[in-house]
Amino acid sequence: MASAPQNSGLPLFYKDLIPLNSQQHANWKTRQTDKATWLIDVNTVPLTVEEFPQAQRFTPIIFTTGENPIPLALFGMNEGINVFVDEDGTVNAPVYIPAYARRYPFMLAKLRPDTEELSLCVDPTTDLVGEIEEGDALFNGNEPSEATRNMLQFCENFEIAGTKTANFMAELAKHKLLMDGELNIDQGNGEPPFTYRGFQMVDESKLREVRGDVLRGWNQSGLLPLIHAHLFSLELVREIFGKQVSQGKVPARIPAPV
Repeated sequence: MASAPQNSGLPLFYKDLIPLNSQQHANWKTRQTDKATWLIDVNTVPLTVEEFPQAQRFTPIIFTTGENPIPLALFGMNEGINVFVDEDGTVNAPVYIPAYARRYPFMLAKLRPDTEELSLCVDPTTDLVGEIEEGDALFNGNEPSEATRNMLQFCENFEIAGTKTANFMAELAKHKLLMDGELNIDQGNGEPPFTYRGFQMVDESKLREVRGDVLRGWNQSGLLPLIHAHLFSLELVREIFGKQVSQGKVPARIPAPV
């Protein structure tokens, strides 16, 4: 799961990115917050495979379409709807927040396209970092502070998990296990069902056809439980839809991309 900003634009959540250094940011601090404002109106968040066991308890896990698909945690059935985060950024119910979102406003990114080296960067547009009164210093003199070192380690672990996720997705592609997804939610009131498309999911019929020796290998490596976590998580779609209904966010009755 590439984390570096691409030519087509910045990654989800980030409005700008600058590399941190002790000269320019000697007086900068970072602070904690109980408001996840960057998650407001965001219905899907990238997920790593290491997070499947925790995430599948709270949100459906789906995959993007197109080339190089990635896993996503589904926080709402429609674009612009997050049933777990209120308009002020308050998380209103127990839910697993993916590491992709928890690292914000920091991330590792390439500063030059001709190198694989990653540098710790930050979104300077947020009020979570900067020359603020309260918070943890980013630097102690010329050296990174403990808070910065901890965030660097968190981001490095995220990159490692991203590599594992890419390997998992490559295995699904190798065995052609992904198919175009479609979810139909019938409220049982005689009205036509709500239909959702625009994502991928594991094809259970093809999964049943995978050779036994491959399945044994997947079970030993931990890949098979991850596939099952994805499939089990899809049972939560109706629960997410129900939250939208209770919040007055029911969409128009037309096929809609997730």
